[in-house]
Amino acid sequence: MGVAGSFPSFAGRPPGPVMDREEADRALARLGAEHEAIETSLLALQDHAGRRLLEGAELTGVTRERWATTEQSITLLWGYFDAYAGALSQAREIRARRRHPNREDLTALTELLRGESVTVANPGAVPPPSVAGPARLSERFSLQELVARMNELYARSLDMVVASDSVWSALPARIDLLAAELHRTRSLAHSVGVRPGEHPAGDDLAEITEELTTLRVQVISDPLAFWLPGPGSAAPGGGRPDTSRYDRAARALEDVRREIEAVLAVRQDAEARLVRLRDVLSRADRTLTEARAARGEVLAKIAASEVPAVSGPPTALQERLAAASDHRRHAQWHRLSPLLESLEQEAEDELLRARESLTSVTAPLAVRAELRGRLDAYKAKVARHGLAEDPLLIERYDAARRMLWSAPCDLRVAEQAVLRYQHAVAELLQPRRPDAPQDGRGAGEQGETR
Repeated sequence: MGVAGSFPSFAGRPPGPVMDREEADRALARLGAEHEAIETSLLALQDHAGRRLLEGAELTGVTRERWATTEQSITLLWGYFDAYAGALSQAREIRARRRHPNREDLTALTELLRGESVTVANPGAVPPPSVAGPARLSERFSLQELVARMNELYARSLDMVVASDSVWSALPARIDLLAAELHRTRSLAHSVGVRPGEHPAGDDLAEITEELTTLRVQVISDPLAFWLPGPGSAAPGGGRPDTSRYDRAARALEDVRREIEAVLAVRQDAEARLVRLRDVLSRADRTLTEARAARGEVLAKIAASEVPAVSGPPTALQERLAAASDHRRHAQWHRLSPLLESLEQEAEDELLRARESLTSVTAPLAVRAELRGRLDAYKAKVARHGLAEDPLLIERYDAARRMLWSAPCDLRVAEQAVLRYQHAVAELLQPRRPDAPQDGRGAGEQGETR
């Protein structure tokens, strides 16, 4: 039997009829195999790495309390084993007296193997935790009861040792690896100016450092505080280490690492981003200048039209751009990173606003250009149909043209003049009915059909 299992149970019967020679020999053979298995398990427990670590560690909390109880249990286990071995040796001596044991020998063997024949001293008069009642200096057991008691103590002791060893095997090494990654991240953070008190990521790194230091000390001194027993598992060491605090620290470090990488990226392409920002703000400024000039032209050339005002250049953005350039000169990358991100968005918004302002200001000119184009398009259409010399069309065309090419231009009046010209063209180009007058122009007008 190995350390992970329990001792084999004694299969004897309670005291009763005296055993014969064959029964006694079979019982002694089972006892011998049982003795070897028990000894192997106890020696394995004695040499278990977890037990040696527990003996040499400065324990605290629940681990210190359980180890004190476990040490007593292991001491009791060896006492029980010695008593068990003594009873086996005594039985072997009785059996070795004669090849064919007499009734007296068989009676003694029966008492040893089946009765409460083993007396065990109770070191320190401290009973096992499973025993109720006052402490006793010694206890009597049958071999079957003694094995059951050893099984109980062994399982409880092994569970404590295996659980502690599992935590020590899992967490400290992982904490050390994370601490090494933390050290690299902290060095990288310092290189870009991310330090505690100056940047939130620097404060996070300080908190993670403190948490990992505290966590490692607690894991080493009180491993059972980081052990989650398996639900419904009675096997020694059934459960798993509790890594929740470690996992939180690892996630927090990963978040900081990504933020530091973003700051590093800013350091690498800061100049190019600043050049793009200056270009965007310059285009916005030129667009606003164009809008202001267009507004003056509209006010001079278009009458009876409301022209929106044009704002000045974005001085606040220019000041923040200057601050960004200053951060770059002084290698303050942790400050430059968020400033660049906000500036890029605001600069694009400013360029869009300037373009919208230019569109709004030049809208009356666009309307006038559309009316001019429409008037000329209808004149070309009239020429294609041979009606260019029609007096009414000439009159209405000249009236609309004077309005559109004069300053200031009243767009509403000019639009009505263009519409009158369109209507006249449409009437002349409309097919005539057979009974219509040859020189008619609709209601009240007559002329030559063309």
